[in-house]
Order: sequence, then C-alpha cells, then structure tokens
Amino acid sequence: MNFVQFLAILRARYKLALGVFGVIVLVALVLSLVWPKSYTASASVVIDASKPDPLAAVLYPGGMNPSVIATQIDVIQSDRVAFKVVRNLKLTENPQIREQWQDATKGEGSIEQWLGTVFQRALDVKPSRESNVVTVTYKAADPKFAAALANAFVQAYLETNIEMKVEPARLYSSFFDQRAKEARDVLEKAQSRLSEFQKEKGIIATDERLDVENARLTELSSQYVGLQSLASDSVSRQAAARGNGADRMQEVLNNPLIAGLKADQARLEAKLQELTAKLGDKNPQVIETRANLAELKTRIDSETVKVGSSLGIANSINQQRAGEIKAQLEAQRAKVLQMKAVRDDGAVLVRDVENAQRTYDQVMTRLNQSTMESLATQSNVSVLSQAVAPITPTSPRLTLNMAVAVFAGTLLAVALVIAMEMLDRRVRSAEDVAQAVALPILGVLPSPTARRLFGKATSANLMQQRLLGQASGK
Repeated sequence: MNFVQFLAILRARYKLALGVFGVIVLVALVLSLVWPKSYTASASVVIDASKPDPLAAVLYPGGMNPSVIATQIDVIQSDRVAFKVVRNLKLTENPQIREQWQDATKGEGSIEQWLGTVFQRALDVKPSRESNVVTVTYKAADPKFAAALANAFVQAYLETNIEMKVEPARLYSSFFDQRAKEARDVLEKAQSRLSEFQKEKGIIATDERLDVENARLTELSSQYVGLQSLASDSVSRQAAARGNGADRMQEVLNNPLIAGLKADQARLEAKLQELTAKLGDKNPQVIETRANLAELKTRIDSETVKVGSSLGIANSINQQRAGEIKAQLEAQRAKVLQMKAVRDDGAVLVRDVENAQRTYDQVMTRLNQSTMESLATQSNVSVLSQAVAPITPTSPRLTLNMAVAVFAGTLLAVALVIAMEMLDRRVRSAEDVAQAVALPILGVLPSPTARRLFGKATSANLMQQRLLGQASGK
C-alpha cells in the first residue's frame, strides 16, 4: 500500500475515521471535566554527608553511598513511618475515619494498618540525580490535606531516623550498664584481695622495704667476705706462731715490749762480749751478765708465747664473728627471698586490680558514649522545604489529556479504517486494478461525479478519453 492508496482509503471512509476520532476526543473531554481534581504537595529533605556525627565525628568516606539514599527512600515508604504518621495526626480517634474503616474492612485488621496502606498508595518518594535531596510528594483531593500529609511523612521520617539511631544506643547503654556493674564488682573484689594480702603480710607492694633489705643483704655479704679473709689470715698466723718462726711474726716484731727486750738483749750481748774479752769467762761480772742475758731471753720467749696465744684468741674471735655474720647472712637472704615471693604475689594482685580498673574504665567510656547517643535528638537529615497547599490541581490535566486524546483518536481512527478496508477490500484507483488483474492499464475513465465536483473535465481526463477511444478502435 502506497501513500496514494492510503489517501484514497481515508477519503472513502473519512466518516468512520471522523466518528471514531470525535468519540475519543469527546470522551476524553468529558472525563477530564468530570474526573475529580487532585492536588499534589511536595516536601524535600537533604541527607547531609558533610555533617559529622556530633559524638563519633565520623564522615561518610568519599561522599554519600547510593545505597544509603535508596535505604532512606525505603524507610520513608515503610510501614513504620506510615504508622507514625497515623499516630502523630491522631487519625484513629476520628469517628468518620473509623466509620470508613469499618465500611472498608468490616472491622478486620488494624485501623493503623489500613490507614497506613491508604496513605502509602498516594505517596511518592523520588531522589535527585545529582544531589542528596529526596522529594516526598503526596496526592489528595484536598490541597491542604495533601500538604499536611507530605509534611507529616517528612516529620515521621525524621523521628523514625532518630529512633533508629537512638534505640540501638539505648540497648547498648543497658548492656554496658550491666557490664559496668559486673566490672565494678570485679574491681572491688580485686582491691579487697590486695588489701587483705597487704594487711596479712604487713607490707605494701610498692614500698622501699625490699630495697633496704637488699642493701642490708649486700652489706652482710661484704662483712662475711671480710671476716672470712681475717679468719684465714688468723689461722695462718696461729699456725706460724706454733712453729719455729714465731719470733719473725709481724705481731711479735711490732710488739713494743718485745722490741725493748730485744734491744736490751742486744746491749747485754755486746756488754758480755766486751767483758769476756777483758775479764775472761770466769769473771763474776761475766757470769752475772750471762745470767742476766739468759733471763732476758727467757722473758722474750715468754712474751713471744703470749703474742702467739693472743693470735689464737683473735683467730677464735674471727671465726666466731664469721659464723655469726654467716648466720645473719643466711637469715637475711631467706628474708629477702621471702619478701620477693611476697612482692611477686602482691604484684599479681596489683596487676589484677589494674586490669580490673582498665576494664572498668573502658566499659564506663562505652557506657557514657552510648548514653549520650541514646539522648541524641539530631541526625544528618534536615528538612529542605516544607510542603504548602498547591493552588492548581495536578490532575486531570485538560491540555495534556486532549493532546493524548487527539493522538490516540487519530491513531485509532486510522487503524480502524485500515482494518475495515482489509476486511472489505475495494478498487479505488488504477493501481488497485493493475494489482488485481496483473495487466497494464490502457486508459482511465473519469469519475461520473468528476464534472460535478470539479466543474469541467481536466486535460488529463480528455487525454485519457482519447487514449481509451483509440484502444477501442483497434
């Protein structure tokens, strides 16, 4: 089918096409005028990604995640927000609304659920493409009611957003409060054990007594080493005193009495030699001097023996003192070891107290933080614009409806004409004849109404008549 054939079909069935077109346009006009008017009110909120949490001071890394916006849209459209709208507006207390609910549901179900479902049908939530703004629109027959419901959904969403943040914080606060009590009990028990231990042992784990006792142990050890050296030396001197070298001992040599006696001995020996040389061995003076010299030697030997005996006494004293110092050293060492063991036990108890204190401080920090979060009244969602009662209705749109009706009527009229032509095919042009008989056209007769329509035959019609006559003559 070419365009000429299409125009021929439309010209032949133009009444049907005009009728269908007119009916559709008329119906659209009537419906647009009769259809109840509805108004759409819009409110908007902004989810601020640059606004940090006042407690945690956390920002969204790298901008707002698209899933966050989608989640917030789902929250606005949730039953929880719808039920909060019903409760905030106290619609369940309205007798007319309860009557409508009874008529619609026969009293089955919850009136809040029924109202929430009704409100959700007229609610539309759309995000912005290039920003974090979310638009909440509500459509209703009353413009004031539409604005009120849009603002109510925004307010309910803000409250729900805060509740979703506060409720977990309250649960955490209750949990950490219980843990804080348990941690405090553990800390008190640990401190009590430490106090009892210190009282029982009579020490404080952090005092300086252990340092003092260590210093005393070191001093006793030094004394014991010194006395051991003295005792060893005393033993050696005592052994020397008992032998033949007693007169060469340092104590004997340094003894002033023995030194004086030896000096007298030297003078007497010199005098004896002199007298012996002068008077001879039998002289009474020589004999007397020799007797005095023997007596002096005896006295020197006696004093030397006394000095040797004093070394034995000194050795005994040194040995006794070494034994006493050794006993004191062992006792002090045992005391220091006991104090170290006590200190280690006390250090364990101190660490238990410190660990319990650290745990308690951490739990209290989390408790204070969760308590502050449970008292929060703000979030990162803010109202950007409030809904106002619209002046003009959003539906029905007469101009748009008529444009759609003209387009749809034209399309349907053309489709119906073509369908009717396909069901009842007729010859309306020379092309239709050529297609039907598959023969060339020799001429075309003018339409019987051609002169009446156009007033006179055209030159094309005259030419067609001549051609047709020539063909007949042949």
